[in-house]
Amino acid sequence: MQIIINNKTYTDNSNEANENSVFVVSKQNEKFVDAAKSKGCTEIIQAKDLDQHFDMSSIKVIGITGTNGKTTTAAAIYSFLLDLGYKVALQGTRGFFINDERIEEYSLTTPVQLGNFAHIQKAIENECDFFVMEVSSHAIEQKRIEGIKFELKIHTNITRDHLDYHKTIEEYINVKNSFLRDDTKKLINKDDKNVRFNTKNTLAYSLDDPSTYKVAAYSFKNGMHVMFSHFGKMHSFSSTMMGIFNVYNLMAAVGAVHMLTNKDLDEICEVVEDFAGVSGRMETIHADPLIIVDFAHTPDGMKEVLQSFNERDIICVFGAGGDRDQDKRPLMGSIAASYSKHIIVTSDNPRFEDPDLIVEDILKGIKNHQSVKVDINRKAAIKMAIDMADKDSVVLILGKGDESTQTIYDKKIPFSDKEEILKHI
Repeated sequence: MQIIINNKTYTDNSNEANENSVFVVSKQNEKFVDAAKSKGCTEIIQAKDLDQHFDMSSIKVIGITGTNGKTTTAAAIYSFLLDLGYKVALQGTRGFFINDERIEEYSLTTPVQLGNFAHIQKAIENECDFFVMEVSSHAIEQKRIEGIKFELKIHTNITRDHLDYHKTIEEYINVKNSFLRDDTKKLINKDDKNVRFNTKNTLAYSLDDPSTYKVAAYSFKNGMHVMFSHFGKMHSFSSTMMGIFNVYNLMAAVGAVHMLTNKDLDEICEVVEDFAGVSGRMETIHADPLIIVDFAHTPDGMKEVLQSFNERDIICVFGAGGDRDQDKRPLMGSIAASYSKHIIVTSDNPRFEDPDLIVEDILKGIKNHQSVKVDINRKAAIKMAIDMADKDSVVLILGKGDESTQTIYDKKIPFSDKEEILKHI
């Protein structure tokens, strides 16, 4: 792609390079430097030096990384800052937003270098005070965030994910933690045992361990109610959202906004209730019977959702993505078996794998469970779960969240869990 900064064209595509452009070299395109030179390009810079060519002094960039919670935490920070009167941009899994308007649809969680700078530039043109972005492990490893000066880095948690790419859990943990090694201001989930970070300029939030923003009590009666301490003073907020993991997400967002703005914590807590959550993340689709859709697609993500409904009879519908980490599949089955009264194993995004073989992998983790059904047809599986539900049940349909397609081979077939639920209801 190419962008124009101060009337100068910057490109990372050697086919677009010429005598009037600057070629930006990254880990992805370093082998094409000679090709750019052959097109007449004489000015070549490293992606890590982009900030020297681009004035970012008027905007503060916030980066959120973690296995789970990035999207919700980023969206909450964006919402809180807007409600407090700031101009804000948000970039992540759900697209690119500026001041409550969607500018671009779904994309990579974190674009390549020039994509990030193009969005930051657009935010500056719209006089934004803050730029909130999700930072994926792929983006860290591939150095897609080179050259960005972060005002604040936020860590949600590190659990098993993307082992089809990172190969080992140790490598994945190391990549995530590498984002937290510099002197940038940081906000860390103190309860996460996998996090390693540079303690300089670092504050923390937690439910268990001592921290700067320490949750003292919470309840889920008619929504969420949280009380937390900050240097000995108590504060509280309420939300319509559910789940212990959302206590963490909202606590991270409250702490981040406090660090960024120095506004009174009670003033920040007042706007929390206005944030209703993110589509497809612990989203209530129907109240009676209670039917919830969530994006959880890892063992830990599933556990966090399932643990939030201990008081109900859980009907769990889930599958696992094809061409991804196979070892997590029996772990997902085991988690479902530990918490669910009824399990319905179905297809997720099989891609180029046989859905029946994916199901077989999941079933290896389900031992001696009294109610396990299999239906590869996700539409039929959802219908089966709803038909089984009563007033004591919760139907949890996991894995795809607000995705509007199902990937079979290399084709994206229109499919929405939410739409299928509403059709049947």
